[in-house]
Amino acid sequence: MKTNNKELSEINYKKLFNLKDKVAVITGGAGILGKEFCNGLAELGANVAVVDLLKDKASYTAKIISERYDTKAIGYGCDVSDPISVKRMVEEVVSDFGEINILHNNAACKSDDLDAFFAPFEEYSLDQWRKVMSVNIDGFFLVAQAVGKQMILQNKGGSIIQTASIYGVMAPDPGIYEGSFYLDRKINTPAVYTTSKAAVIGLTKHLASYWAEHNIRVNTLSPGGVESGQNEEFKNRYSARVPMKRMAHDNEIVGAMLYLASDISSYVTGQNLIVDGGLNCV
Repeated sequence: MKTNNKELSEINYKKLFNLKDKVAVITGGAGILGKEFCNGLAELGANVAVVDLLKDKASYTAKIISERYDTKAIGYGCDVSDPISVKRMVEEVVSDFGEINILHNNAACKSDDLDAFFAPFEEYSLDQWRKVMSVNIDGFFLVAQAVGKQMILQNKGGSIIQTASIYGVMAPDPGIYEGSFYLDRKINTPAVYTTSKAAVIGLTKHLASYWAEHNIRVNTLSPGGVESGQNEEFKNRYSARVPMKRMAHDNEIVGAMLYLASDISSYVTGQNLIVDGGLNCV
């Protein structure tokens, strides 16, 4: 059977992945996953604003990206839980780059007091709960609010991606934490983390509907467990729960993010893209 070429789409699908001249803001951009997200965006042509609590780390990451991909990358220090800091960061990015087309809301709280962060639920302090929430959900609200307002002013649409977690969809199995350590520290997943990541998914759905008329797409990216220094006991216990029988590598989350950031996903909004090796299926 012959194919009528006139019936085939003439859309250049490869071109839809191209992010050349787009400006991307990545919070938590100097973190384990954040650096990979910045790399992926830059490799597809985006100019990158690397945002992190520590400006030195953000600037160092931006320098490497700029040299590696011959694209514009600048580091910014920002406390995403502080509205004044967020406002200043967005103003600086717009001043340096001219506009914002992509936002990856990716910052997460790393508590200085690990005893308080990993405390049992029955003993969890309200101060610690609020500290985590101030970054994991308040920070997402503040950054999305400021960048969304800028995108509306530009009248060009945009893509907002918000990092949640598989534990925003399902509860952790306490059994995988028996004998489990991360960087020589006994670990668990506290309820505040699960709750904050579930809230991110809810915020995403609301904003996707709210900003649809402005062609601003808002989606969630939910990674499963990423191998990043856990001991063998944890990795074995976690992997046994996953149909693919292993944890993710940091670079394996990037492809899903690039799909959501680019025009190849132009009709995708309000979704939660889970990258977990099938954990949520069982």
